[in-house]
Amino acid sequence: MYKDKTVTVVVPVLDEELAIGGVLDSMPEFVDSVIVIDDGSTDGTAAVARERGAEVISHGRNRGVGAAFDTGRRRVLTLHSDIMVNMDGDGQFAPSDIVKLVGPVADGDADFVTASRFKDPGLYPEMSRTKFLGNRMMSGLISRLTGRRFHDVSCGFRAYSREALLRLNLFGEFTYTQETFLEFAFKDITILEVPVEVRGTREHGRSRVASNLFRYAWQTMKIIVRTMRDYKPLRLFAGVSTVLLAAGLVPAVFLAVHYGRTSTFTPHKWAGFLAGFLFILSAMSFLLGFILDMFARMRINQEEILASLRKRE
Repeated sequence: MYKDKTVTVVVPVLDEELAIGGVLDSMPEFVDSVIVIDDGSTDGTAAVARERGAEVISHGRNRGVGAAFDTGRRRVLTLHSDIMVNMDGDGQFAPSDIVKLVGPVADGDADFVTASRFKDPGLYPEMSRTKFLGNRMMSGLISRLTGRRFHDVSCGFRAYSREALLRLNLFGEFTYTQETFLEFAFKDITILEVPVEVRGTREHGRSRVASNLFRYAWQTMKIIVRTMRDYKPLRLFAGVSTVLLAAGLVPAVFLAVHYGRTSTFTPHKWAGFLAGFLFILSAMSFLLGFILDMFARMRINQEEILASLRKRE
């Protein structure tokens, strides 16, 4: 119990037998319960977690950290906990820092508090330059899409109020970190970044999520595009429409200049057909965004109804 608020910690794991024991042994006393989501481990991770008194929910097969997070979220809602904290089970986060995330939620200052590895330059973790730049680029992209400044959108150490959990609807199984930021920002849920010192390298094994940076970037971009399609389709497709329009202007201007010099379209009629085709695609893209924007409004209303039903349950 922390300031009269019940706190449940959710730890998604995959083959963390060597690290999970230390993480669970270091949990602060105010944590009321710990739920370990075993996402298809083939070692003794689940057994070690149970020995430490944690509740273990096993997927039976590897479904992805996004799916593991959602399993934990659903379980926390059934427990009626006031605050949920999620953290990785690899030992890179210090459980003693949980209080830094839980505090603002318990005080009502924010509904979503995330640890930030890059907000304070003095706390930058050790990591490869590629991963560092990748994280900064992703944070820049999410900041641009939401119109708000975020420093770290990929950290897996966060705290959520019950209200935030009730309004959260995730569909990405590969990961959940960026999708969560987009959802909360689009729903005007209060977000707070708290600088936390994080170990940049794992003591045991290697990351299963970001082990292949190209795959991670591809899967993450798919989740981001789908979230934009669901919540901000007009903005997404208007952007696509603008790109197609600009591309169509190139052959159109070329043909116009050629006609001005020669008074004939021959032999570059192809440029006119190409420009017309791109202009039609541009118009269709904008129209599609306009139609989907109507469905996005309906989706938001449905999610508000769903959140109300969850509260009643």
